[in-house]
Amino acid sequence: MNILAISGSLRKQSSNSALLKSIIAMAPSDMTFITYNGLGELPHFNPDIDVDDGPEAVMAWRSQLNTADGVLICTPEFGNGVPGSLKNALDWIVSSGELMDKPTAVVTASPTLMGGDKAFESILLTLKMINTQIVEGAALKIPQINLKMDKEGNITNAELKQELLLLLEHLKEASQHVLK
Repeated sequence: MNILAISGSLRKQSSNSALLKSIIAMAPSDMTFITYNGLGELPHFNPDIDVDDGPEAVMAWRSQLNTADGVLICTPEFGNGVPGSLKNALDWIVSSGELMDKPTAVVTASPTLMGGDKAFESILLTLKMINTQIVEGAALKIPQINLKMDKEGNITNAELKQELLLLLEHLKEASQHVLK
């Protein structure tokens, strides 16, 4: 089972990227994760260049989504919404359909008490609009992430570990139903 893992942050020291790595490390051995690292390479969405032989970075993004059995997105909130680079990536697949019916888990994490609630609601709206299968039990807001991870990116909060293990189990179960 191949899961495409996406961090919504371009920051090298991103807590969401560290969290994504920790989630992957906790996953069952029969879940293989490929981390997508091309958010910063995608051109700004422009329908005029969204053609069959469009930009190479877009074709690679779509190809990775096509071959994934499921998707895990972990994103911060920026300016009360989804970071622009992640929203741009999603804009590139609105009309091409790579996430249509694709089992997807969504995590927002923030040092605030709100847990990235605005980004959470925003990304869910976008994903639902493109008919992504948001896996029941695999959508999570994590407030005060800075108090739940150490400086190396390890999850130190037992309750959060359990929530993430459950999220992975739900994503695994949903992704098994669509294995190619």
